Amino acid sequence: MHTRTTKMSENGDVSSRKPASRLRWDVFLNFRGEDTRDTFTDQLYKALDRKNVPVFRDNDGLKQGDSLTPTLLNAIEDSAASIAIISPSYASSRWCLEELATICEFKRLVLPVFYRVDPSDVRRQKGPFEEDFQTLERRFGVEKVLRWRNAMAEVGGISGWVFGTGW
Repeated sequence: MHTRTTKMSENGDVSSRKPASRLRWDVFLNFRGEDTRDTFTDQLYKALDRKNVPVFRDNDGLKQGDSLTPTLLNAIEDSAASIAIISPSYASSRWCLEELATICEFKRLVLPVFYRVDPSDVRRQKGPFEEDFQTLERRFGVEKVLRWRNAMAEVGGISGWVFGTGW
């Protein structure tokens, strides 16, 4: 753990050497693997890595029936910011939505990337998301899915980057 030391120079300026504590990751990548893992997300990860940005990317994925793993929860909590890459089949993954809801609950900076989707569809869960959310509600119940809907609405309301076409 780093400690902050403050030193006053002869002219009265205050300087700090190191922050009091440092999170392990600068960025947590939240994405739907089947849509973007080998394309956009991989390119983004490599670009951040080249700039020596500590970035967490789940490359193993979760198995059906598993809960959000402690590793992922710890990575979200130990990240300064998250980049949510929201793509057409994003809402078909309860794991993407669970991660997004957790990210929103930690109140960290979220940088949305709207990959081949309309941000207003993300905000309102329409277009490619409408059927997926209806399926999730039948499977998990309206109350559980409401948490995910709220996270999507929150992130959909953030000014982000729009890539590709398709709406």
